[in-house]
Amino acid sequence: MTARYCGCSITDTTRETSISITMIPDVDVFISNYTIVDPEVYKLWVDGYSAEEAVEVVHKNVFKNADCTLELVRSDVFDHYRTYNLLEKLLHNPPKLAEQLHFQIEPVTRQHLIEKYYAFDDNVIREILGKKLSSRYRKDLDEVSDKTGVCLKSCRRQFDNVKRIFKAVEDLQGSVLQNIRSLFLLPEELAKRYGAVVFMACLRFETNKRKLLYLTFNDFYECSSSIMHHWTYPSGTWDHDDIDLDREFLLELREIRSIMDKEKELKHLVCSKIRSQMLDKAYHELEFNFRNYSRSIITIGCNLHRNRDLKDLFIDLVEKCIEPWKQVNWTPNDLKTFLGAYKSGALQLDVMRDADVRQAWESYMTVLTCCLLRMYHN
Repeated sequence: MTARYCGCSITDTTRETSISITMIPDVDVFISNYTIVDPEVYKLWVDGYSAEEAVEVVHKNVFKNADCTLELVRSDVFDHYRTYNLLEKLLHNPPKLAEQLHFQIEPVTRQHLIEKYYAFDDNVIREILGKKLSSRYRKDLDEVSDKTGVCLKSCRRQFDNVKRIFKAVEDLQGSVLQNIRSLFLLPEELAKRYGAVVFMACLRFETNKRKLLYLTFNDFYECSSSIMHHWTYPSGTWDHDDIDLDREFLLELREIRSIMDKEKELKHLVCSKIRSQMLDKAYHELEFNFRNYSRSIITIGCNLHRNRDLKDLFIDLVEKCIEPWKQVNWTPNDLKTFLGAYKSGALQLDVMRDADVRQAWESYMTVLTCCLLRMYHN
């Protein structure tokens, strides 16, 4: 009887036993669990496609001219999906993705996984703005999916990411931007966008009234970024974060009411400066309605120290400022010209001699100008 195993020949007889060994060269074996991420398949997973839907997309778009069977594509895509599903819990806490030992992932690939997982669709986040980040609302995301055309699974991922980041940083001291970057390892621009969402959620700005529905996420992002930069406490203030509005500043704004007492003088300063920069029709309309425009701007500022008026800032800007200007067909350039002259004209008044009032006025008008110009569109 002769048996052969790994190059060894074993012969057994009744009279004698002999073993002859055939020498073979050394073989080095390397086993690795190196994780390969296919960007196309990962994007489909992040975007909420099912594994079977992803198979169809990959087979049609990636291998349409290649000799690759559908079953082979299915096997590969399903394998990727299993990996991404296992990684998802780690993506909820990105620092753990670097610390874990189950998956060998290169730093560049790891960062790609995080960035794509936390990326969001502006239209989806626009629907989430101003809503309570509750489990009840999460169940109604099918309406958001229908309205935006984004897969329901992706809508839920984005909602969960916003809620997760909000819960993680809302009570932390220090810069919200730096907190988001350190806790979730996001790039600066994406962290800023999440920071704006957190800021608006903390201050509970009204964003869902019918008259505000024309505004995009980027409109609110630009406005809230300006508010965060100019109306919050200076960086380094030990007992306040950069999402806390400077209450002393808001109270100081009440003093700009004195501008109303100098209305005629202010009107003269503004009109003389922009007479040659506006068309006759727009200029005469401004002369006629200057009092209304001026008082709307000042009243909004004077009332910002009250939480309810602060919350309604955007609806007040639309109803008291933007709608009247649209009715008389002001162009964005007309608006920019007026706001610049109005801001500088007020600084020439005697009532603006107080340094704190001047600084409050400049900060207020800087943000107001940014918001109004950004919001002034159809």
